[in-house]
Amino acid sequence: MRRVGLLEGFAKGLCLQNPRSQSFIPSSRPVGLLLHDYRKGLPAHAQNHHQTHHRLTYPYRSSHTAAQGSSTAPVTDMADAGGKYYSWEKDRLIARIRQLEHELVKRDAATSSKSARPGPGSDTATVDAAPPPAKKRKKDKKMDASRYSSRFIALKFAYLGKRYGGFEYATSASLPTIEGELWNALTKACLIFPEDPEVVNFDCCEYSKCGRTDRGVSAFGQVIALRVRSSKPLPKKPEEQAVPETEGDTAMEGTVEKAEGEEGNKKPEKEWDDIEDEIPYVKVLNRLLPDDIRVIAWCPAPPPGFSARFSCEERQYRYFFTQPAFTPTAVTATDGTPPDGLREGYLDIEAMNEAARQFVGDHDFRNFCKVDGSKQITNFERRMYEAGVEEVQDVGSVLPYLGRGAADGNDKLPRVYSFNIRGTAFLWHQIRHMVTILFLVGQRLEGPDVITRLLDVEKTPRKPNYDLAHETPLVLWNCVFPGDDNSRVPTPPENALRWVYGEADVVESLWAHYRGKKMDEVLANRLLDLISGQVQSTEPKPKGKRVFQGGHEGKLSGGYVPLAKKQLTPTPEEINNRWAQRKGFKNAKEMRESKNWRKTIKDAKQAGTTAAGAGDE
Repeated sequence: MRRVGLLEGFAKGLCLQNPRSQSFIPSSRPVGLLLHDYRKGLPAHAQNHHQTHHRLTYPYRSSHTAAQGSSTAPVTDMADAGGKYYSWEKDRLIARIRQLEHELVKRDAATSSKSARPGPGSDTATVDAAPPPAKKRKKDKKMDASRYSSRFIALKFAYLGKRYGGFEYATSASLPTIEGELWNALTKACLIFPEDPEVVNFDCCEYSKCGRTDRGVSAFGQVIALRVRSSKPLPKKPEEQAVPETEGDTAMEGTVEKAEGEEGNKKPEKEWDDIEDEIPYVKVLNRLLPDDIRVIAWCPAPPPGFSARFSCEERQYRYFFTQPAFTPTAVTATDGTPPDGLREGYLDIEAMNEAARQFVGDHDFRNFCKVDGSKQITNFERRMYEAGVEEVQDVGSVLPYLGRGAADGNDKLPRVYSFNIRGTAFLWHQIRHMVTILFLVGQRLEGPDVITRLLDVEKTPRKPNYDLAHETPLVLWNCVFPGDDNSRVPTPPENALRWVYGEADVVESLWAHYRGKKMDEVLANRLLDLISGQVQSTEPKPKGKRVFQGGHEGKLSGGYVPLAKKQLTPTPEEINNRWAQRKGFKNAKEMRESKNWRKTIKDAKQAGTTAAGAGDE
């Protein structure tokens, strides 16, 4: 049982303990460092034990990677696994440890029962009645990819990103990712055949993705392209005519006559249909994906050279918010319209629209994004086709208390609005930066002309240090490709994407998910409306100004500091230079001029890791 304790200790090292519930939550510490800490934290005698008795055997986990021969495979200790586990997600790694603990408990129990069995001299009747032999579990066989055809397709899918750490897979992420869930579904369905299904690596299937949403961001029209298994029969190999080994001419003639008769009665094979006879990709994947990730459609034949990233001609985003943006205080809710004409918590939609229209066109958006030195981006110009704020109809529930004292007498509040923008491409956090400024304009803390000032990078070369809007209301609404209905580029029919949409079961699963969320909204609505009529309305006004930034409530900021007076951030050139200097280069220009600078940095990092590991021995 001591081995179980060691594994349990390592499992707890992957997590941070909650002192109240005694439960564990995933740690943000990289898995590789946790593996190192686990071994370094062992007592000296335990470290020696691991150095001399470091092998464990366990049944191979994945049905795709079952070892040939024996049903068990020797695997070294976690800390000496040759880097195998360093690329695993934490959830996957913890599940693996739990499986190992379960196997060790079973083995210890079997050993104990075997040692406690009575000897041959025992007079009990149960000695002769040996337990029935355990049935051997059939070994899961790995599918042979060479026996199946494959095809290059595109998938369109949607997801609600609130509980995910973003679209892109990352081993250090504390939350699951969309790509991680897609990988699990694709490998379980044997639609792709990677070397190791436990290691997320899409290099095996000609993979490309259109948009890379951040943590908490949703998508309703995300697109990926990849090569998957197909049900299309492989071309038959020409078979040599074999002569049956029979005696006598009579038998030979009879055989020939039978073969001729069979050939005459043989029906022509039905031509394979690339949609009707194909694997139902939408249905298969939706069975394996979480409820908040749904495959919507698939494209059987993308045009030659198609890339989900580079073939996309336009991306559309929407950022949703309510009017009022946050609940007014009791004083302002009953005192009518203030002198400036805008009640607290409400937004000036017309001013926001005036400001949003200034985004349209070709502009340098360096003051509306977050600069990452590791990307070494030098071009911040992007083209926006459309930008504006519009009301979303038939989505909200009414809270009557918000209508009391409204200037227009409209009691159908709150309303739902969205900031809609269409462009060729976007920078990191660009839309959330844009929305932050629009909310400042909507609260009349800044004028609509602030957009023009920030887009003029000669007069404003440094971005003011302002906060970022909340991520959850943002949605990648659609990805437009050549030939789509709203495409701006004339496209020949043969180069258009022909989408095959899923059946009604997609709607049914989404309805079940929606209804659960709707009941949460209804209960919260009724509770808020009930309590709003019972609270005292004599509480004093809060000190300072509440500023809305896209979250669930206004942020108390004291006195508002205008953007023109805020602290300025470094320029993109300064950020790029600092990052390059940390990597050993003179500046960013020298680094970019060197050949394959990313590989140079990666090799240096691996060499440092190897040297550090050798020093710990």
